[in-house]
Amino acid sequence: MSAPLLETDQQTEFRLSKSFDWWDPDAECTLVVSQPSVDSGLWTEYLDGAQRSYRKHGVESALDVEAIRDGKDTVLFLAAVDPTGRVTAGVRAQGPYRSADESHAVIEWAGQPGLPAVRKMITDRLPFGILEMKSAWVTDDPDRNGLLTRALARSGFHAMALMDIQFCMATAAAFVLDRWRSSGGVVASHIPPTPYPDARYRTKMMWWDRRTFANHAEPQQVSKIHIEMLALTQAYDRHVAIGAQYGSGS
Repeated sequence: MSAPLLETDQQTEFRLSKSFDWWDPDAECTLVVSQPSVDSGLWTEYLDGAQRSYRKHGVESALDVEAIRDGKDTVLFLAAVDPTGRVTAGVRAQGPYRSADESHAVIEWAGQPGLPAVRKMITDRLPFGILEMKSAWVTDDPDRNGLLTRALARSGFHAMALMDIQFCMATAAAFVLDRWRSSGGVVASHIPPTPYPDARYRTKMMWWDRRTFANHAEPQQVSKIHIEMLALTQAYDRHVAIGAQYGSGS
């Protein structure tokens, strides 16, 4: 598979000085895009929720909270905050990658026949910019988790838009990735699944392409992705312009 080029000015260091948020009427929550250094309290709440969720589902071994708590390998995170102020879902982004070895996927496929294909898929896309979405979780509330999952499925586009990156990837059990297809994610079907974090799971790799996602996404998700990306980048550009005017940066 050859990737069409989306010209990008990749940044080796992406920094925010404030968070950005908007109300999602479908999920009935406020979606917040931020960085650990900007919103340390929200970051802690997100991590605590992730730890509770992973522990409850018996996959805590796939989440090393202490290793990521300092936020150094998280370029952005998204948290869903309900009207009571409780974090009910979240996900974080790593990248942009400079080599395949920076992706956790090479650990997940270590010793498996699909590892060379995993490395190749990542390496082939490095020039266009790659982010990896990790540590996703949603509340177990059956009345909320479906809509929250749809919101999280769009989260990679927020990060890609802010950083002007073409590709986003994620790895998860097949049944989890099925819930993320709505936003145009495509499973790398030629890569054999890996039993990660243990033999109960068949973990696969999914990719989003900012140029072609609309060919694979549900129409309602396409509309929301375009609206959210435009609003977010406009708010960010305004903030950067004001910062430059008053000498405070972004």
